[in-house]
Amino acid sequence: MYEFKIRPVISLASKFLLLFKPFQRFTFEIKKPAKKPSFKRKLAWTFGILALYLAMLNIPIVGVPREGGTDPFFAMRAILASQRGSLAELGIGPIVTAGLIMQLLVGSQIIKVDFTNSEERALYTGTQKVLAILMTLFEALAYILGGAYGEDIVFGSQMIILLQLVVAGFIIMMMDELIQKGYGLGSGISLFIAASVSYNIFDGMFNLTQDVAGGGFIWFRGCILAFFQGIGRGDVLTPFSRPGRTPDLIGLLATLVVFAMVIYVDSMKIEIPVQHSQFKMPARYPIKFLYTSNIPVILVSALFANIYFISNLMFNKWQNETTGFKNFFVNFFGRWETIPDTEQLAPVSGLASLTTAPYGPEQVASHPGNSMVYLLLMIVLCGVFSRIWIDTAGMSSRNVAKQLLDANMQIPGFRRNPRIVERYLERYIPTAAWLGGFFIGVLAGVADFLGALGTGTGILLTTGILRQYYEIFASEQISETVPALAGLLGLK
Repeated sequence: MYEFKIRPVISLASKFLLLFKPFQRFTFEIKKPAKKPSFKRKLAWTFGILALYLAMLNIPIVGVPREGGTDPFFAMRAILASQRGSLAELGIGPIVTAGLIMQLLVGSQIIKVDFTNSEERALYTGTQKVLAILMTLFEALAYILGGAYGEDIVFGSQMIILLQLVVAGFIIMMMDELIQKGYGLGSGISLFIAASVSYNIFDGMFNLTQDVAGGGFIWFRGCILAFFQGIGRGDVLTPFSRPGRTPDLIGLLATLVVFAMVIYVDSMKIEIPVQHSQFKMPARYPIKFLYTSNIPVILVSALFANIYFISNLMFNKWQNETTGFKNFFVNFFGRWETIPDTEQLAPVSGLASLTTAPYGPEQVASHPGNSMVYLLLMIVLCGVFSRIWIDTAGMSSRNVAKQLLDANMQIPGFRRNPRIVERYLERYIPTAAWLGGFFIGVLAGVADFLGALGTGTGILLTTGILRQYYEIFASEQISETVPALAGLLGLK
């Protein structure tokens, strides 16, 4: 029943994917609502799920101290929407990683899925869900066995911790699916990222902790509060540039600039003239410059986060090895050192150091080579993932051509032939995907270089997510006010 179009030399990959089919019955698929919920009900579901997620961020794992031990993801907590020592320890990492793996399989043509075929699409989605559960199990085991919670935890406690992490990861996956199936607004992953990054930005501005030294004084960690401190002390320069990962006003200004640029660039688009084939009503089909929105940054962040995590795990286990393959892998993925004035480790060599964002001009100046490689990787990979995404998300020229023809629309001067319309759209859609992905990579990297609050990638994601929610709110309200427009807006 389920058949993939796969090259003969890699037919084993098809059999491997089909092995996931029997396990899909245990993933508790959430059915779409029989009747479209009202806007108020969707809003209630969205805020309810967000409240539950925030609660998980603050519920500690039984058997693990809230603080202590190494934190492999301390620099990526905002993007992964996770919190150290909480039920949301893994955050959205396993879900995004599973999506990344499937994207790479499809993009590299190892598997070829016809997303217009409901059966193949269902198998693809089900396989991704099973893979997300397996990634949750893998990352939870890696945390425990890698010593993230200490080396003296007994076997029984390890099993209790593992059970909590796996169950919490499954609940997060269900919450994301619940929103995406139409009970809420947008997607759970986007909602959790936006909430996490927004909290980090607010904390960076108004944190009341006074533990930052500079100019002979102790300063507030929040950069806005530190600025007013500086006015009272006659030192307004120190809050503009502070060492390490301490929030400063340059980072705040970079945050505002990124917000403004994303909002401006997101409005850039090419409008293709179309008209109804029967009534000849003229219209415009927009192709945005940021055609794939923030998806490429999410996928690249997931890739970098996994490299970061694997490197930390290997270093913790094999850092004392001086010969053999263990030493080779530690050197390849990176060695770690303690960051001055903190208790956290950070990669200083290897692949992990090249895929870790430098925070602020000070780190860029001290590691210019690594910073440039990071920026180049971010730009190239964002472009590649953006191009892959349009094929797997139903946004390719072929899909758009089919959508236009199914809606009885045509391009003036061209026949209503799918191949002709597809060829016309090929002039714009792939180019928009490449260029939009490259631009997103540049913006995220430069924002990190300036020390933007919440990280450059986090701000980029949050800005796009907030704009998407604004458009969703507007569309939902219009569809309720004028029900006849619901079909046109795709909200039925």
